[in-house]
Amino acid sequence: MSNLFDLNGKVAVITGSSRGIGKAIAWQMAEHGAKVVISSRKTEACEPVAEELRNAGHDATAIACHVGKKEDLQNLVDKTKQTYGQIDVLVCNAATNPVYGTTAELSDEAWDKIMETNVRGTFWLCNMVLPDMAEQGGGNVIVLSSIASLRGNTVIGAYGVSKAAEAALVRNLAVEWGPRNIRVNAIAPGLVRTDFAKALVEDPKRLEQAEKRTPVRRIGEPVDIAGVAIFLATDASAYVTGQTLVADGGETIS
Repeated sequence: MSNLFDLNGKVAVITGSSRGIGKAIAWQMAEHGAKVVISSRKTEACEPVAEELRNAGHDATAIACHVGKKEDLQNLVDKTKQTYGQIDVLVCNAATNPVYGTTAELSDEAWDKIMETNVRGTFWLCNMVLPDMAEQGGGNVIVLSSIASLRGNTVIGAYGVSKAAEAALVRNLAVEWGPRNIRVNAIAPGLVRTDFAKALVEDPKRLEQAEKRTPVRRIGEPVDIAGVAIFLATDASAYVTGQTLVADGGETIS
């Protein structure tokens, strides 16, 4: 019987995977048989995660990369191909949100940083990976969007705009590369227990409010999003492309 969730023989590159959602995705992909590349801005953050995976019997390597720098992205692609020969699954997870406030208060520098890191970096990396992915017979791309892309927000509006742009990029790439056996999808997480949401989840009152407005009555854990990523990376989702799958415990429909 075929295993719809099998990643044996596949190589997965996950940006922003030294912690949080990215790390959880890397672990689950390794558990499902993939060779994984751990990547974030600093080698000293990546290497311990790769070492953990290797100690658990998985094949993992660490490659530092700042996703806002084109030369770093090219180095990530080149070193992965030197190490493993190919890239079968690309997970664009790394992102930034340096400000917390209204768009009216946003500086040009902050706007540029958000868009360059979250949107242009994803655009660059996909364009570097997809041609080779097509030549080798296909693959999967997963972009981490956010429910902030689906509704207005008074404090992380620019971040939401960047995540909406990523979801639009996913749809276009899915149309362009679908005939070459490449599927491209996005995940839109709700509130997840990560360093990104640390200020909220460590405030008992705000955490309780968040849990009450979510039908499942809890916030997400990184592994919740990793499960969706496994679905999208494998044959379990073979007829799914160009979609943004919301994983928010029902927050946006409540």
